Amino acid sequence: MAHQVNRLTDRTVRSVRTQGNHPDGNCLYLQVSPTGGKSWIYRYMVAGRSRDMGLGSLLDVTLAEARERRDAARKLLKSGVDPLDARHAPKMVAPALASAPAVPAVPKLKPAPSLLVVWKDYVAGQEAVWKGGKTKDGWMRSIESHAALIKNKPVDRIDVDDVLLVLRPLWTTKAESAGKLRDRLERVLDYARVMKYRSGDNPAVWKGNLFHLLPPRPKLQRGHMRALAYQDIPEFMRRLAAKEGVGARALEFSILTIARETMTLESTWGEIHDDLWSLEAERMKMRPFRQPLSTGALRVLDGVRPANPRPNQLLFPAPLHGGALSNTAMDKVLKDLGADATPHGMRSTFRDWAGDETDFARETIEECLAHLVGDETERAYRRSDALKKRRAVLEAWSAYCLRPA
Repeated sequence: MAHQVNRLTDRTVRSVRTQGNHPDGNCLYLQVSPTGGKSWIYRYMVAGRSRDMGLGSLLDVTLAEARERRDAARKLLKSGVDPLDARHAPKMVAPALASAPAVPAVPKLKPAPSLLVVWKDYVAGQEAVWKGGKTKDGWMRSIESHAALIKNKPVDRIDVDDVLLVLRPLWTTKAESAGKLRDRLERVLDYARVMKYRSGDNPAVWKGNLFHLLPPRPKLQRGHMRALAYQDIPEFMRRLAAKEGVGARALEFSILTIARETMTLESTWGEIHDDLWSLEAERMKMRPFRQPLSTGALRVLDGVRPANPRPNQLLFPAPLHGGALSNTAMDKVLKDLGADATPHGMRSTFRDWAGDETDFARETIEECLAHLVGDETERAYRRSDALKKRRAVLEAWSAYCLRPA
């Protein structure tokens, strides 16, 4: 199998708990200790012996930052400087780098295998971090059932016409399958570029590419999520507050911030700034998002806050291994409390309450839900995220949810 790079994801590094070294590629490893602690190491060879260079704890150093530190160490190594020696003798770095010969940045492409071969190679590199076999089965079903017409074509010859050939029959009839296929094609073709099997633009990219060639996909093909009636929320919140456990606190926080499950499960203390929750673009469908924290939401955080929270430390870590909670943890709490609802359905509960019981503007309510408001032209003129107005909405929602019996 071809050498794998960028094997880990932010979600993986937070959830993995198997003791040992988990490779990301190019000699970067996530090291999980017997006690569950996680840190980054760069492993390299000097004079025939292996050396491990610590790059910091996962609590302080993100995956992207670890890759940057790994790349900086690799540059030193290529220039003849041992990175560990350079760490203790910074003056060595500049002369060594200054005398290093320039390396031409002209990629040399390898003979291109078929899309199917590269697809299987990518899946083989990722399946170690996937839970169970359903994800792998879904990936292989995509190419065998929906992309069979192009699976044997050399990966360097896949173009926009090929992508459209397999997407168009599904786009309006099987929107969910079409969306997954497009996303998977984009990832595999990006992987092929990194492996130097192809160059140039990725023909499966949506923005600025397929966006202009395909209509919007139909939404809500699976139907609406089950939700509680908003009249029942105050009583439910009283019972939820009495239930112990990290899953219960995560559900409380999700309801009061009307967050999607993944937003809560992957949230870290580095995203909390006083009474504001700030999420980066990669956490929010490639656009940054800020959510005001109401009195009730802050009270939940005060109850779970460690003595010295670290930036990458999860707000709601799993009790046993310290990684991210399972995405069924909040569903289990709802089931235990006898609520016929889903965590995502609570967002509909909020929307019904806001529309029926308040006079807040529809645009402000939708922005609280992290929904895009208006068409592209309207959004171009609406630059503000209405933070002050949304704070009033969420404070009113908190007061309603937590009102006395």
